[in-house]
Amino acid sequence: MDIFKKCFNYDETDEVKAMGLYPYSHALESAQDIEVIMEGKREIMVGSNNYLGLTNDERVIRASIEAIKKFGTGVSGSRFLNGTLTLHLQLEKEIAEFLNKEATLTFSSGFQTNLGIIAAIATRNDVIFSDRENHASIYDGIKLSYASVSRYKHNNMLDLEKKLQETPTDKGKIIITDGIFSMSGDIANLPEIVRLGKLYNARIMVDDAHSLGVLGECGRGTAEYFGLEDDVDIIMGTFSKSLASLGGHVSAKKEVIEYIKHKSRPYIYSASIPPSNAAATLEALRILKSDPSLPKKLLDITLYMRKALEKRGVKVAGNVGSPIIPIYTYSLLRTLVACKILFDKGVYVNPVVPPASPEGECMIRTSYTATHTKELMDEAASIIADVLNGLPDQDDDILTLWRNYYE
Repeated sequence: MDIFKKCFNYDETDEVKAMGLYPYSHALESAQDIEVIMEGKREIMVGSNNYLGLTNDERVIRASIEAIKKFGTGVSGSRFLNGTLTLHLQLEKEIAEFLNKEATLTFSSGFQTNLGIIAAIATRNDVIFSDRENHASIYDGIKLSYASVSRYKHNNMLDLEKKLQETPTDKGKIIITDGIFSMSGDIANLPEIVRLGKLYNARIMVDDAHSLGVLGECGRGTAEYFGLEDDVDIIMGTFSKSLASLGGHVSAKKEVIEYIKHKSRPYIYSASIPPSNAAATLEALRILKSDPSLPKKLLDITLYMRKALEKRGVKVAGNVGSPIIPIYTYSLLRTLVACKILFDKGVYVNPVVPPASPEGECMIRTSYTATHTKELMDEAASIIADVLNGLPDQDDDILTLWRNYYE
């Protein structure tokens, strides 16, 4: 049988495309910012992870350009060979200091970071306890590790404890959780996870991809937010969100970092972060350290938007401390129609549909930036409310509405 048969028979998106509802890969024609030009139209951007608004910051851009002038456009090798720059070492030093950890190692992407950490530290005799809503990169890292996995119900500490109790004491154990869950905007119950980790001799790893620069008085993430920085063994983070670049890091005790450095295949066999990305990340980190008010500005504008939506009759979900505000739209059709009409009216949001959400629990994911203005939020909230409040609940009625709109 031809291995490509599945490719030639793939038609899952054909109907959606034929209806004009395909929601992905809209092309940007401007810099990532609070307002963008996308496919020739002005869009209020409430679907980005540019949490601190630094992707278009002149200081970050300048640092990136200067790094290219000094080091060139790429490294042409892995960190083990010719690909380590002084920039990488300085970035790792400053991240470790910022997070109050002994050492840090950087990877070329956030997804690769989770693969590299988990596959290195967990083996066949180990058990990984993973929140059901953890990021896909954690799931794939678990597969690469050959460790056993015990998935506990989302943020359900009773279920986590039950699974810990059922695990033999001679197994190595690690609890892995997102800090802020990327779709729902929930914040992990880290105090209880720490308590259970100590009680059942399990290490703790927190994926702070959506928490770095967001949670905590200084933006150090979930552990700082709860006052538990000394109780989390591994902190993972990405550079593509608050730090306005590309890449990822793991921060832990120096012995753990040294082990990962020499055992992690994604680290050993990948080219390192290009100079421009490393420099941009470093400058964004320094901006965050010099201006700890940025996380509060982000929280303030998110709370403003949450209230603006609620005032207009839009029911929102998620945690009030998170920059992610999900709006449940439930059915696939209702979600796709809502996102398309919002796009046409100038508000960019993200659809969350299966497999990213369970059947019948689709949502619109909105996310916010510290540089958003109240005026923009009022405009976006009004458009979102007009569109969602005007959508029928039943798919048959939505289909009729869409056909009339589309034609």
